[in-house]
Formats: sequence, structure tokens, C-alpha cells
Amino acid sequence: MDAEQADALASTVGRDYTAPHYKYHDDPYLIPSSNIGKRTFALSKESGRKAAQWIRQEHSKLFQHRHADPPIEEFYPRPVYDENSEVTEDTLKKVIGDVSVSDAITVYQLLEKKGEVVSESTKQSFLELLCYYNGDDALPEDLIEERWFRQGTRARERQRKTWKDNGVAETVFRSIEPSTSAAYCALLQGMTRHYQVDRAWQLFEEMNHKGIPLTTEAYNSLIRVTSYLREGMEQRWRLVEELLVAMAKQGLQPNVGTLNSALENVSTMGLQRQAKTYALRTLAEFRKIGVDPSLASYYFLLNTFCKERGPTSSILVDIMSHIKGRSFTIQDPKDTFFFVTAMDLCRNHLHDKDLAWSVDALLHTGNNYDLIGDSYKESIYYRNLFALLCSTEPFEVFMEFYNKMVPNIYIPEPGIMELGRIRTVGLIKLTSEETDFEDSWCGRNSREEVLRAVDLNGAMDQFPRLWSDMVIFDHTDRENLVTDILAGMVRNQPPSEDLTAKFAKVAWDIWTKLETQDQERYRQLRCTGPILGDVMILCLRAGDFPKASMVLRKLDKEQQKVLGVPKLAALQLFLETCIANKDVTNAIVSV
Repeated sequence: MDAEQADALASTVGRDYTAPHYKYHDDPYLIPSSNIGKRTFALSKESGRKAAQWIRQEHSKLFQHRHADPPIEEFYPRPVYDENSEVTEDTLKKVIGDVSVSDAITVYQLLEKKGEVVSESTKQSFLELLCYYNGDDALPEDLIEERWFRQGTRARERQRKTWKDNGVAETVFRSIEPSTSAAYCALLQGMTRHYQVDRAWQLFEEMNHKGIPLTTEAYNSLIRVTSYLREGMEQRWRLVEELLVAMAKQGLQPNVGTLNSALENVSTMGLQRQAKTYALRTLAEFRKIGVDPSLASYYFLLNTFCKERGPTSSILVDIMSHIKGRSFTIQDPKDTFFFVTAMDLCRNHLHDKDLAWSVDALLHTGNNYDLIGDSYKESIYYRNLFALLCSTEPFEVFMEFYNKMVPNIYIPEPGIMELGRIRTVGLIKLTSEETDFEDSWCGRNSREEVLRAVDLNGAMDQFPRLWSDMVIFDHTDRENLVTDILAGMVRNQPPSEDLTAKFAKVAWDIWTKLETQDQERYRQLRCTGPILGDVMILCLRAGDFPKASMVLRKLDKEQQKVLGVPKLAALQLFLETCIANKDVTNAIVSV
């Protein structure tokens, strides 16, 4: 069965939302149930793979048996090249093909020392490898999980010059005689890729002076960094136009990379109205010559029109009407930014649930989910979707979606769990933007703004479910979450004894955690008066006076350790219960 047949069969089967990802062991006790657990599990497997590769490399003599026919090179230790190694140009070609940058540098230097002649075509391939990776080894392709969890962090790194001046790449470039257009373009693209823009521009002027033609990709790389070459908006755009005119004079056909480079440049021009004009004009001109935008093109349009402090723009609505139902393939690295940005705008810019559903439908069309990017973007995407649906959809619709996606597709961060709790007890007005992956919190109004959402939605039975999820997702050390879920259960007294007992069990679970938590742990659930007071109320409602008495004794004996005081209603209910039970001792303590 080939890959196309496998893809065809896979397309006939929908996503199983009840099953965890296949990379986890098929064992309920081993399947991670929190974000940190998923990351730790996946990277631990990757670490084990790295350890095995290290042992194989360090003890290579023990792994020389070759039973497979034909041999599988990935199973064997990598050759180690030193001064005693017998290397040829074919050796250099092989390590270049294997994308082993450090080995390629070593082999090339050995060939230079031995006076071996390296062909210009091999030097060109070597130069392109050095320029693309800046002389550093690439992350191996088989380390899938590290790529998945690493790319989000790297994408957020500040763009800065990382090019290695006077490094091996420039040495190889100078060794190519006569200098060719391909060599110049490779070096120019390497410099712009790693933000050595001043020297890249000098190289461009040198090529013009010598009459050396550029490729479309070289022009694209220059257009992308024009914001670093000119300060004013008009000066930047004038330079972009000059480069496009130069391409036309040279007879080069612009492509989607040219379009995206121009739009990316425009998206950095701030709140100017002219930037929007430039963007639309560019898009129209490229459509005339048959260049179809990629998702990155639409991402740059969103950045141009939907500024945080600018006026509200509905351009996303127009974009979605144009690309609805289409299946995309990766054409630009920034293609992976479209979906997360679109969902962020649905929530924070337009507050439009219908548009959010359209974006989500597009994400699940064809193989578009491959363009979600990485773990960070996926988490931000679902965070915004959940937050928007929580504040706009009927509670039953939101919980249906919640039950479908959690926990195998998405595990809500504490901020989203709080939003779910807010919707359950009826708090309104969602504010703030989450910026941290784990500690993102959405704002909320004061407790006076409580609605009758419980009465309207009949959602009291969701409190035990939310607590169960908090335990599974390792959110039980979040003081504000614990305080809020207790307060919600206290405010909404259930009509049935069964639900009252469940509320009391949740309260006692919280008490048990307070009493048994590891005191050396960095993040702990603080023991506060409001928490203990709510635990007392819920225990008393369930008729469990002995447990409520234990809580009161803690309040009495450890007053200096308990932060704050319990609510008056908690002490009053306890006193009334003491009077009913004729318990004078505890009554005196409560007073």
C-alpha cells in the first residue's frame, strides 16, 4: 500500500474524539491528562530516542551488524570524520544530502587540507546548505515531538542578526571562481534569512554593478527585509516598488513568495491608512498575473487591517467567504499563523461566534489541520475558541463542544477553566488577553454582577464535573479557581440531596488537599478563611457536622496560618447547627 492509498483510506474515517493520540500508550493509567503531562510524556520518549542514538554513536563498534538487505542506513552509527579519515568529493556530497552541516564542514576542510579539487557544483550545494542553516546542524527530522513543542518558542524569539560574519559560508563563496549568480544569490538569501541586512544590501548593489542577475527568490528575500533598510513608510514602499520593477526588467515572474514578502512588509507599517491601500493594491496586482494568495498572504492582511488599537475591520469575513471549503497546502512558513490569528480576531476583535465556527470548519477541511503549526499555536487557537463560545453560545451548546474536545484534543488552561466556571455561575464581562501559556487569566467583574445563569440553564450539576476536570488537569492548586468553584456551589444550593452530597464531597476533597499537600512544593493551595468557610457550609448542608467541626477547629487553633476570615454566613450556619445539636463547646468556639 502506497502513501496515496493510505491517505485515501484515512480520509474515509473521521477523527475519533474519544481516543487519545496514537503516540501515547493505550493504557488509561499511562495516558497524560494535563498539558504539562502531555509535553513531559512526549519529550521523555524523544529523550529516550536521543539516549539510544547517543549510545549507538559512542559505542559504534557494537552496532556494525548489517542483516537488513538493502541496509537501512538510519539504523547504523554515523561515520566520524577526523584527520585520518579517507574522504572524497562523493563523501562531501553524501553528508550534504544527509543535511549534516557539521560533518560537511569537516569533510570540506579535510579535502582542502589534502589539496583535493572540489567541483563548482558541489561547492554550490555546500554553500546553499551553509547559508540556509547558518553553519549550524539542523534538528533531525525524526525528532517530531521536539519540533512540535519547540517551534512555538522559537517563533516568539525576537528577530535579530544571527548571521556568522566571515564564517565558512563566506569562505566557500570566495572560493567559487568565477563568482556565479547562483553563489551570489545563495549568500544574499542566507544573509537576509539571518538578518545581516546591511551586508546583504551591499551584496545586491555589487551584483547590480557587475551585471549579475538575481533570482526571484533572492528578490523575495530582499523585499521581506526592506523594513530594516528604510525607516519611513513611504521610503519602504518605494524600495519595494523599485525591487519589483527591477524584477520585471530582468524578466522574472513574481510568485506567491514575492506577494507574501511585500504583504509582510506592509503589515509592519503601523496604523497608517496608506498601508491598507498598499496591501489591497498589491493583492489585486498579483491576482491579475495569476498569483493565488496562500494562507500567509491572508495572515499578513489580517495584521495590516486588524490592529489592536485601530478601528474594527471585517476583512476576515471577506477572506472566509473567499476561501470557505478550500483545502490548502503549505507554501510559506507563515501559513501556520493564519488559523490562530483568525480565531484570535473572532474572539477579541469581532466577538463573532458564527465566524469562529466558519474558521474552525475550514481548519478541519481536507488536510488543513496540518497548518495549525505547533503545540503553542494549537493551544492558543482552542483557548480563544473555547473562550468565545463560553461567552456567546448557550451553555448546553458550549458543554457539548467541551465534552467533545476535552481532554483528548485539547486540555483547557486554568484561564479557560475559570471561564467555564464563570459561565456556570453567571459572572459576566470577559476582559483581558492571555499572554502566558500556563498562567493566562481572563478578567472578570466583581461578585455583585452575578446573574441567574444557574436558574436559567439548570447547570448546577456541572460543578462536580468541573472539579473532576480540575483534578485531572492538575489545576487544583490554583487558589482563585478553588475559591470560585466553592463560592459557586455555596451560592447555588441544589434541590436534591444527591447533588448536595456531591457538593460536599468536592468540598471535602479540597479540605483533604489542603491538609495533605506537599509543603515543599513550589505552587501550593493557600489555606484561606473564605475557602474553609465555604467547606463548612457545604458539609453542613449535607448533614456532615463532624467534618464541619474539624474545619472550625482548624480555624480556631491555626488563626495565624489561615489567611483572612470565613464568611459570616458560614459561622452563623455552624452556630445554628450547634444549637440544633445542643453542642455547647463548638457553639462557643464559633462565637
